Amino acid sequence: MQAILSAPLSQKLSGYYALTKPRVTQLAVFCAVIGMFLATPVGLPAWSLLLAATAGIWLLAGSAFAINCLVEREIDARMARTARRPMPRGEVSVTETLAFSGVIGGVGMWILFNWVNPLTMWLTFGTFVGYAILYTIVLKPATPQNIVIGGAAGAMPPALGWAAISNTVPAQAWLLVLMIFVWTPPHFWALALYRSEDFARSGLPMLPLTHGAAHTRLQIFLYTIALVATTLLPFAIHMSGVFYLACALVLGAGFLGLAWKVWKRYTDLVARQTFRYSIVYLALLFAALLVDHYLAPGSL
Repeated sequence: MQAILSAPLSQKLSGYYALTKPRVTQLAVFCAVIGMFLATPVGLPAWSLLLAATAGIWLLAGSAFAINCLVEREIDARMARTARRPMPRGEVSVTETLAFSGVIGGVGMWILFNWVNPLTMWLTFGTFVGYAILYTIVLKPATPQNIVIGGAAGAMPPALGWAAISNTVPAQAWLLVLMIFVWTPPHFWALALYRSEDFARSGLPMLPLTHGAAHTRLQIFLYTIALVATTLLPFAIHMSGVFYLACALVLGAGFLGLAWKVWKRYTDLVARQTFRYSIVYLALLFAALLVDHYLAPGSL
């Protein structure tokens, strides 16, 4: 009897968790946490502040992704990649999703306002609006440049983390935002290329569908060049040292090599490899920034 009762509850909880797009949220929060450490000039950030900021940003990010799932539930149902999400499968209702998003978003804002600082709360709330409303509802169905413009919201986590520690957002934090902003188009368009048939069923104006695969492949290569150049700026402005520079060059060379193959020797397998590498690339790049930060004399 207990097993019968617990199975639906377990499925419901799993559905709520899936609404937050856990893997995407984890990468975003990871970049925010790196921002927190980089904002601490000497030693480590206070653990109470680190945990509160991480929790608040995580909850608001999950809330935004839940709204994204709600708005795109019919689109998700038409795509093989997203058809197994909880809303297309009927595991959670519209009302439940709205309530879930409101609760975790509200708790996240409360944590940030009371345990971190109002600046971080408002910046994180602005990111929520940018992603859940501006990108999901306005831009995504309207223009093939949706991921470029809307990428600004997805690029914000390092600034949120920096604000949580210092209560300011200096130029260094915005440089980290710029890096993610330039990273987003080649990352997402690689997915859009090998999933083009899936996106065609969605009805969304994705770049490979509106401008063709050849144009998209070239854009991926050009954006990757811009990305690698952007990732050298932390060293150029003395924000980071030689260790980070070496990592950025090695990681960038790998990304450029894949992007060149996407442009000149395209296969769906190469696009899939590029998409997967882009995720590892961003995580390792920010990890390199963290390690480099504590390699500096007197940083600990």
